[in-house]
Amino acid sequence: MRMIPRPLPVIFALAALACAVSCSEKKESVRTRLLVTGESDSRVPPDTAVVVLSVVTQSRGALDAQRQNARKSEAVINAVKAVAGASPEVETSDYALVPQRDYGGQMPRIVGYEARNSVSVTTSALDAVGAVIDAATGAGANSVDGVSFILRESNAARGRALGDASRQAMQKAEAMAEAMNGRIVRVVEQREGGFPERPAELVDNDAAGTANMNADVRAYANKMSPRTPVAAGTLNVRSQVFLVVEVEARPR
Repeated sequence: MRMIPRPLPVIFALAALACAVSCSEKKESVRTRLLVTGESDSRVPPDTAVVVLSVVTQSRGALDAQRQNARKSEAVINAVKAVAGASPEVETSDYALVPQRDYGGQMPRIVGYEARNSVSVTTSALDAVGAVIDAATGAGANSVDGVSFILRESNAARGRALGDASRQAMQKAEAMAEAMNGRIVRVVEQREGGFPERPAELVDNDAAGTANMNADVRAYANKMSPRTPVAAGTLNVRSQVFLVVEVEARPR
């Protein structure tokens, strides 16, 4: 049986149709990934204060310096707990017993010992920070190492900042997908960055200096002097979000 050849115009039409179908399928399946970022900045009041205080004692003997320090440190802790508000966190953050040496001769010799006990006080009663400093120095603390204000992890401001940054990142991704004549198929990866910026630590040298007075003079000074003023201010809460999204685009 003899095959009847098809006309050339029909063959060309079928080939063109197959090519059009193939090209159309390729255009519809184009996918790509985009990296976008979102940022949020806001200023909010802190919810927690951290005060670091130290009791420093010196004596010729190590045991005597240690005993003096233990007695004063206990008094400081009790005094702080009484004024630091409800359920303060009071804990020892550092302790050291260091020999004091005289380097006047050829060989340095130990002339005494210094004991240092640092106590960290964490409280949500921000208006009690001044009272904490005054009570601590009045009880025997002779160094105020620093005061800082922070936000706890559970603070709602953190969540709001993260949500704002995430929405901004998604808006950027949607705008880019629309410009590509496509749509977002899925979020491949999400990563968070950013943290609250703490203000510089505050050190109250005058309050630390009152601890050098004897007990009678110190008690009188605490009664007559106003409370140490400490202003919390605000914190800059910054949140940053990185998104990797997959976009299905249809080339124009």
